[in-house]
Amino acid sequence: MSILDSVPDEPEENPSPESSLSGHQLDQQEPLTHPLLKVDAPLRMVETAFLASTASLIWFINFYFPLGPVLRIFFPVPIALVYLRWGKRAAWMAALTSGLLLAVLMGPVRSILFVMPFGLMGVLLGATWYRRVPWIVSITLGMLLSTFGVFFRLWLLSVLSGEDLWVYVITQVTEIIEWIFLKLEILATPSVFLIQVGAVVLIAFNNLIYLSVVHLAAWLLLDRLGNPIPRPPHWVQVLMDYEG
Repeated sequence: MSILDSVPDEPEENPSPESSLSGHQLDQQEPLTHPLLKVDAPLRMVETAFLASTASLIWFINFYFPLGPVLRIFFPVPIALVYLRWGKRAAWMAALTSGLLLAVLMGPVRSILFVMPFGLMGVLLGATWYRRVPWIVSITLGMLLSTFGVFFRLWLLSVLSGEDLWVYVITQVTEIIEWIFLKLEILATPSVFLIQVGAVVLIAFNNLIYLSVVHLAAWLLLDRLGNPIPRPPHWVQVLMDYEG
């Protein structure tokens, strides 16, 4: 066996211009697709983790250094922003990550109190804003979720403390209704049913105001971050002297 026999045969050259052109096109197309996939995945992960930690940090600071309602307005906004930028799966991951981080920093109970309702509210608001739902719908859905969250919080804290905290709510509402009756000169004692209905209405109204303020803050903030939410009613824009 000679040395020439051991040398591998050279591939035949294909002089066809179509094959060379198709190979050139493939070389041009591959750099346009694969780098985008390689960039999007780390960016999605980093932004999701950053915004989840931001939501947790806002809750953490507000718990130990309360600044009134200022920080409370932004509890659901970072998770909603994740939904607007990266979709449903990233928003759920952000809510779960926020809960796990708060469980490490503050314990499981306070972590649950954040996830329900504010973590879920962030996902809900992100979904409604992403689908361009009118404000009246998103505010109503958020109010229902937040109202349910208040009753969930009362139930959980009542179980952990061994006391019925609903009694304290009823006592406060009873004083308010009696004061209203006194101002209206109604000589009657409010019934238990009326007091309970008044408590539910008062909680729902409080959450309605809260969700309205959250929408206003998100409208003004997310516009400047390049992720606008649906436009408010025209009278709100006139009231805020803002045309977007």
